Amino acid sequence: MPGRKIWITRAQPGADATASRVRALGHEPLVAPLLDVQPIDGGEIDLEGVGALAFTSANGVRAFADRSAARGLKVFAVGAATAAAAKAVGFRQVLSADGDVEALAEGILGRQREIMGQLLHPGAAEPAGDLVGLLNAQGVAARGLVLYDTAPVAFTDAQLAELAEVEVALLHSPKAALALAELLTTHPMPQLKVLGLSQAVIKPLAKAKIAHKAFAPFPLEAALLNLIDRTPD
Repeated sequence: MPGRKIWITRAQPGADATASRVRALGHEPLVAPLLDVQPIDGGEIDLEGVGALAFTSANGVRAFADRSAARGLKVFAVGAATAAAAKAVGFRQVLSADGDVEALAEGILGRQREIMGQLLHPGAAEPAGDLVGLLNAQGVAARGLVLYDTAPVAFTDAQLAELAEVEVALLHSPKAALALAELLTTHPMPQLKVLGLSQAVIKPLAKAKIAHKAFAPFPLEAALLNLIDRTPD
């Protein structure tokens, strides 16, 4: 089966990592993020009373590292990529949970006695899930800290022409799916097949006029990539 042209929609630098995995599977990746990561200005982060950190994305790790030199706290992370990002910036105690925000919450609840203080969740202005709410509901003191936001990317005419030839798009977040849905209202792509990391991710595309959509059985990128060869022509 010849390789397919795959639209990598996630923000950088994660987009390049996904593109490498897609290329290794024999497909042709086209990196064109739907969202741009925009750090929020601020001073040194106040960590008084904080006993652990929780990250749900590598972007959250990098945003925290840019604002704080603290590396001695225990870190809970969603997925191998986020855990690797935490280790790369110098954190030594990194515990990861495969899956989504709910899986991370379960992992934290199982080790809450190890958290000597409040849990801080640095992340996006519009997080993919309510980690803080899940933890607080179970009696774990947690608070969020907004360190970055994401905004839709404005594509050039040349980019739109190239995207019109793409067969499959990969989506990693509901916000990216919403950006795609809005793009499709002005630039229809009826031939497009969309694969999402989870059912929640592709929900914003419920009314989109596209050829096919499906979601991974588990919220793992490996499961998402496995869908490519199972997608109908």
